[in-house]
Amino acid sequence: MQALGPRARPPRPSAPRWPQAAPPPAPGARPGTRPALCSARGRAMESCDLNDPVMEDRPIVTSKQKIEVVCGVPTQVVCTAFSSHIFVVVTQYGKMGTLVSLEPSTVANDICKPAITTRVLLGQDEPLIHVFAKNLVTFVSQEAGNKPILLALALKDKSVEGVRALKEVIRSCQVW
Repeated sequence: MQALGPRARPPRPSAPRWPQAAPPPAPGARPGTRPALCSARGRAMESCDLNDPVMEDRPIVTSKQKIEVVCGVPTQVVCTAFSSHIFVVVTQYGKMGTLVSLEPSTVANDICKPAITTRVLLGQDEPLIHVFAKNLVTFVSQEAGNKPILLALALKDKSVEGVRALKEVIRSCQVW
């Protein structure tokens, strides 16, 4: 056995790599229920019936995906609608690229078309990214009732024709 120095610590026992079995159901729980936050009925930390018709009305997440060749480059578009945001991925690299948040302004010059504020969350913060983001998905926010948009953008072709074609592909993946 090796002697431990003044700063050395004894080895820690290893924790199990995989989670243990799920805890048993709560007393009196019905089959098909699980403990969760049941926002459909406003109950917190109670058992939610997964067969509840209110829960079945709408899926939690709606998503559509399309692959098309845009200006000679294979392009993948994925649109996902969450309750508070719409997430749009436009990639010609097979990666998410730069993540941009687009928020409709609460104070707008024109009531019909509110101003959109862009902010790069991940990736390179270049002026052209903001221009592409606004041009690609402003219509999504407007058609979705001014919901905020998260846009993941990774483009090889940065032409005006490419942006027009991408808007049509995004429109074909409408989930809002």
